[in-house]
Amino acid sequence: MTATGEDRIEEFVGRPFVIARPFDAPRARVWRAWTERAGLMQWFGPKGFKIPAAIMDFRAGGIFHYCMEAPNGDEMWGKFVYREIAAPERIVFVTSFSDEDGALTRHPSSPDWPLEMLSTITFAEMDGRTTVMVRWVPLNATDAEGRAFEDGRAAMEQGWSGTMDRLADYLARA
Repeated sequence: MTATGEDRIEEFVGRPFVIARPFDAPRARVWRAWTERAGLMQWFGPKGFKIPAAIMDFRAGGIFHYCMEAPNGDEMWGKFVYREIAAPERIVFVTSFSDEDGALTRHPSSPDWPLEMLSTITFAEMDGRTTVMVRWVPLNATDAEGRAFEDGRAAMEQGWSGTMDRLADYLARA
């Protein structure tokens, strides 16, 4: 793919959301957790959420389309559209909420949330530990979506921290 995470960031005027976490696992194992459907379904999403259904076509132009079930049983759908895969160092994809058929939808409880987010995930290994960094920016955001993104930083921090905790638990078991 020609579009990389770096050439699209200029479309968003504000600060990106960035979170990084070191894991006690080699990069190859952490990479597999992000790139294999069965593993991703076991840990991806905030604490208390499950992924009961998903399809994955892990290649530039491919998708990960999944159903996420909240602790109260409510379901929401989402998808990644992979733009760049540079194994085992980086994955770039567009994240969005979707319907069961994969069509883009709005966030179920935040109508001004950006319709699409550019996600860049990097994997850096040192001494057998791997640091995963997530960089998130709204893609082609309206002013209202940019404000919702800025206002949502605490929720993003909470959601991604819980997701990273779940990844750590998964890697400890894997």
